[in-house]
Amino acid sequence: MSSIGKKALMAASGLVLVGFVIAHLAGNLLVYGGPSALNAYAEKLRHVPPLLWSARVFLLAAVAVHIATSVQLAIENRRARPQRYRVQRMAETTLAARTMLPSGLLVLAYVIYHLLHFTFRAAHPELSRATDALGRHDVYAMVVLSFQQPPIAFAYVVGMAAVCLHLNHGIGSAAQTLGWTDERTLRWWARAGRLLSFALFIGYISIPLSILLGLVG
Repeated sequence: MSSIGKKALMAASGLVLVGFVIAHLAGNLLVYGGPSALNAYAEKLRHVPPLLWSARVFLLAAVAVHIATSVQLAIENRRARPQRYRVQRMAETTLAARTMLPSGLLVLAYVIYHLLHFTFRAAHPELSRATDALGRHDVYAMVVLSFQQPPIAFAYVVGMAAVCLHLNHGIGSAAQTLGWTDERTLRWWARAGRLLSFALFIGYISIPLSILLGLVG
């Protein structure tokens, strides 16, 4: 596959994952509605296993494509420029753009930890055993008990910082790769990427910080 094709796949799979991050936040924010709201939402997801697992497989495929094409393009770029520039000019780039590969690796580590914690309950299993008054798995209690632990709350804040730093540049870059931009709209897409990534960061970290500060739970 050509480099252009790999870039297109990386961009498309990245935008699929952006959509998931937005939808996932909408579900997570139900924690502010209390145990009933969050546990009912989690129970509904469990009652549609074909849809749930189809979505998981689709997202896993998107992650695999995004990682594979990212690594391949990074290797191709390194081979095309085997010697580093003596003087690196960074005035026209951003921190988000310069750290796409390391932030992507940190995001991968964070996603694995998140899945082990909340999906498979292999990490911190002692925090995920509760059931609510209706006999449902008490997701609300698991979230609250987890984020009352400063190391766990800190890990999630750092992880979301990496996710949103990655999105900061990735959204505009994906739109440009897919041909959705021109000279007039390029800056708009870049600005939209920054605003969306910042909004997602605030939304996600508000949950562990609110619980850690005793405002929720």
